[in-house]
Amino acid sequence: MSTPARKRLMRDFKRLQQDPPAGISGAPQDSNIMLWNAVIFGPDDTSWDGGTFKLTLQFSEDYPNKPPTVRFVSRMFHPNIYADGSICLDILQNQWSPIYDVAAILTSIQDNHGGCSGSDFQVLLRLLNDVDFCWNSLLCDPNPNSPANSEAARMFSENKREYNRRVREIVEQSWTAD
Repeated sequence: MSTPARKRLMRDFKRLQQDPPAGISGAPQDSNIMLWNAVIFGPDDTSWDGGTFKLTLQFSEDYPNKPPTVRFVSRMFHPNIYADGSICLDILQNQWSPIYDVAAILTSIQDNHGGCSGSDFQVLLRLLNDVDFCWNSLLCDPNPNSPANSEAARMFSENKREYNRRVREIVEQSWTAD
């Protein structure tokens, strides 16, 4: 059965294949368009650089009016990621807009905080006038004031060197994780 959510997800998948943003990939699991596997690569020139991180995205029939449930499968150490991999990110909660597509979701998690590159510009066009999107990303711009992981938030705020060391451990673990 072809519902509006399924049609939109097919369109998102087609866009992601035709014009993939740098450092991300995603596709539906087997024959289930409502459940996706994704991979993001750690942004260059950050503590996350070189990491390969797996996620799942679970969509409901209310998509795009309601956001998907996004969860890291890879182990993470981050102020805004819960122990179970769930993500505390405003665009997946109170700042959700139906204009966001799968590429925008994944880019907001991965995006480097270094400015707007060409691929970022494409995302911005998709998001129309959401100017903050390019600058606010989960991995590079954590919010320690709204922690999902209080230890990571404390370390990020009080001891960046130790925080970055722990992130590098996670990156190295991502090289051998299934």
